[in-house]
Formats: sequence, C-alpha cells, structure tokens
Amino acid sequence: MLYAVKMDVHIPHDADPAQIAETIAKEKAYSQDLQRGGEWRHIWRCAGQYSNISIFDVADNERLHEILWNLPLFKYMSVEVTPLATHPSDIALLGGE
Repeated sequence: MLYAVKMDVHIPHDADPAQIAETIAKEKAYSQDLQRGGEWRHIWRCAGQYSNISIFDVADNERLHEILWNLPLFKYMSVEVTPLATHPSDIALLGGE
C-alpha cells in the first residue's frame, strides 16, 4: 500500500543540542535503512520548513504505524498520513503512452 506522509518536526528550543544531534543521526540511519529496503520510497524536503513529504510502500496500516512510531524524532513530530490509490489518468496504467 502506498502512503504520502507529511512530517513536521518541532524540536523544543531548550532541548539538549548533543542529544538532538544524536537523535538526528539515528533518524538519518533509520530512514536510509528503510529507503534501501524499499519501504520508504521517496523523501522530499519542504522548502523553508523543518518538514518533509515522503512516500511509503508498505504491507498495511500496521506496518506504516510501526515505522512512524519508531522514528527517533517521532516525539517531536506532527504527522499527516494520506493513503494513495492509482489514478485512471496515469499514463503508466495505459502502457506508458
């Protein structure tokens, strides 16, 4: 199942910089492992924001939930999930016209 997920990060200004740097490093490694495994298909930065829009290709809602809850920065995020479906005007469905 495909999902578009918007993640907005809100790190408190009084957070320990060393702890945040370590958490960000863990987040990067975790997300890159999921990208290599094919579940985190795309990630785009939202210009001018500490946000991204990502596309996940996972087995089901439970798997997406597990991935998101295990993000090291999750406790600092607001997350919006949109399930995706194919569109009948997509030329890829028409044999690549």
